[in-house]
Amino acid sequence: MASAGGGGMAVADRTRMFLEAQSASDAVRAQLRDDAKNIAALGAAIRALAPRAVVTCARGSSDHAATYAKYLIETRARVLTASAAPSVSSVYGIDQDLRGCLFIAISQSGRSPDLLASVAAAKASGATVLALCNSADAPLAASADHVISLRAGAELSVAATKSYLATLAALAHLVAAWTNDDALQSALAELPALMDRAWQLDWSRALPLLQTAEHLYVVGRGLGLGAAQEIALKCKETCGLHAEAFSSAEVRHGPFTLLGPRFPALLLAQSDATRAGVEALAAELGARGIPVFVAGATATNGAYPLPAIECAAELGPILLVQSAYRMIATLSVRRGFDPDRPASLSKITETV
Repeated sequence: MASAGGGGMAVADRTRMFLEAQSASDAVRAQLRDDAKNIAALGAAIRALAPRAVVTCARGSSDHAATYAKYLIETRARVLTASAAPSVSSVYGIDQDLRGCLFIAISQSGRSPDLLASVAAAKASGATVLALCNSADAPLAASADHVISLRAGAELSVAATKSYLATLAALAHLVAAWTNDDALQSALAELPALMDRAWQLDWSRALPLLQTAEHLYVVGRGLGLGAAQEIALKCKETCGLHAEAFSSAEVRHGPFTLLGPRFPALLLAQSDATRAGVEALAAELGARGIPVFVAGATATNGAYPLPAIECAAELGPILLVQSAYRMIATLSVRRGFDPDRPASLSKITETV
């Protein structure tokens, strides 16, 4: 195991990662309080635009938020949504026809050169650009047609937590306004309080096994796939635990065979049509004797249940990640790491 930086072992609940993730609900409260009119206007503008497609552009945790956006937009607004490859613009210099498209750029810092190049190319190609950014003075915000501020405030830990959760909340708010979804709007009003409850949920049952695990699969589906991607990334960057995210449908194609006593799985589910498939996978893995943890679905055949809050399916992934962040901050320290200072990583990654 690696030793924690700074000359001593970190204490989980004093790390910036822990404290920043704990405060994520405050960012969502600020969004709901301060951005309601802006997002309502954006929803109306997107309805008027009637985009023929939506293109997302992001890296890292922000790209996991874009995965959530894809499922949210395609299932609620029923508009085709695809992820842009920034290198098409920034490296290959290829122009694409994006007339009539909504281009959503997501970034905590708003300063990565490849993202900015992609935005410039999208605008030149006829797209309407919407930026979700945590830095009001970032070049990304200045270059976009529309901006949603994440309201997460300063985030000092290298591991992005509250800005990621704020991005998911902003996307849900945007889609609710775009589609005039009153039920989702009402659910969003309760989200900050639900996030506070989710933070208090105890996932420590997973710690002993994950403390010594060599590998981990994090599995979700649909709206929850981005949450699986995010949790897997945080396990890698803060815990030194090799973790990979899969759809509950895709994990049966090859990756399924690697699971074993030192290779557990963490399954995530939200209250929609994908839950039954996640539960079936959990039962199958449990019957094979695979250590499997289940959040948001029923655990059978020896699988270990982790507590989750029943809520609107669109918000389920937000609450699951909120609970997971607390567990991961603790796991990082138990494995001998400092989650605030992952080796070889910096807060702002500037790719070309």
